[in-house]
Amino acid sequence: MVGNDFRQRLRDKTVLIFSLLVPLALMGVLSLTFGRLGNDSVELQPATVVAASEDNGQLGSILLDSLDSLETMDVSIHRVPAEEVSPETRNGGAALGIMIPEDFTTAVTSGEETTIRLIEGNGSPLETSVLISVVTGIVDQFSAGSVTAIAGRIAGLSPEQAAETGRTSAAGPPQLALAEGFAPAEQLSLRASLVAGQTGLFLLFTVGFGVLGLLTEREQGTLARIRSTTAPSWTVVTAKAVVGFLLGVVASAVLLTSGSFLFGVNFGSPLIVALLVTGVSAAATSLTFIVARLVRTAEQANVAQSILAMVLGIAGGAFFPIQSSGFMAAIMDLNPVGAFIRGLGISAGGGGIAEIGAPLAVMWGFAVVCTLASRFLPDRGAAA
Repeated sequence: MVGNDFRQRLRDKTVLIFSLLVPLALMGVLSLTFGRLGNDSVELQPATVVAASEDNGQLGSILLDSLDSLETMDVSIHRVPAEEVSPETRNGGAALGIMIPEDFTTAVTSGEETTIRLIEGNGSPLETSVLISVVTGIVDQFSAGSVTAIAGRIAGLSPEQAAETGRTSAAGPPQLALAEGFAPAEQLSLRASLVAGQTGLFLLFTVGFGVLGLLTEREQGTLARIRSTTAPSWTVVTAKAVVGFLLGVVASAVLLTSGSFLFGVNFGSPLIVALLVTGVSAAATSLTFIVARLVRTAEQANVAQSILAMVLGIAGGAFFPIQSSGFMAAIMDLNPVGAFIRGLGISAGGGGIAEIGAPLAVMWGFAVVCTLASRFLPDRGAAA
């Protein structure tokens, strides 16, 4: 019975559409809608800086060379006379204009006040902000030269010695360096959350095609003929449950694998992901037992299954994270879709079997409770 039902569901175009095509299309639409927010990092576009440097020393050249050699973005320096910086920046599509005064190096190394003029262009605001931050950081380093020169004069150095000390401090490399590290946050990126969320949401639709087939066969009279055979009656329900469970596992595996390749996300160890898929499929299958007992027709079952799928999917974070506290937070933590997404976040962060124990407990606990509860509910379809 399992093999026959499973082959029938695979031939059903409705199963293919709701299990694979619709969620994949929805993932793509949501990913395109969020755009850049779907990336773990933002790719900076090439930018042009219009610069005029009248500095007689070396610090003005160092400033422009530092911008030209940025590793995070491609910067082109366009040098023009001072009077052309403003019109070139505003009319030429440049991201930033810089005007460095003639006495810049002398002022910095002697501890005197000086001003660099920055002009925002009509380019991308993001690239402009990054360039301004870089210039500010470089100038802050140069300011250390001013402090050094003043301290040298206070300490009794000659003006020439104080200026040389300040020049060395301003132009030299920083004494402290920051190294970026990575710590697994056990949180999915936006793209990964969309893939995981849509997988969990449409899993609730997919498993229903197996178990809720009981109602269709009951309406068509097929179930009565099956029960008239020597096969025990419990095998019919078990076969439908196994078919729904297998459909959920296969559809979830295909969606997660396809989403990983299409959207460039990684959910971690395949073994851990397989355990999570098995758990959420069992939880979703158990929910259909309750639906099958409480409705009279297949049409009512489809409506009830859709409502439950949307409520659990949205509350579990299928479209966006849900923040709550107190009693509501405790209730929402029992949502199998939310537990599935949390488990994938742990797996993506490098977690093992021990770390996903809580999400697995939620999913399997949900499956046990719903299965037991369905045994005590009246079978309205049989009564009808």
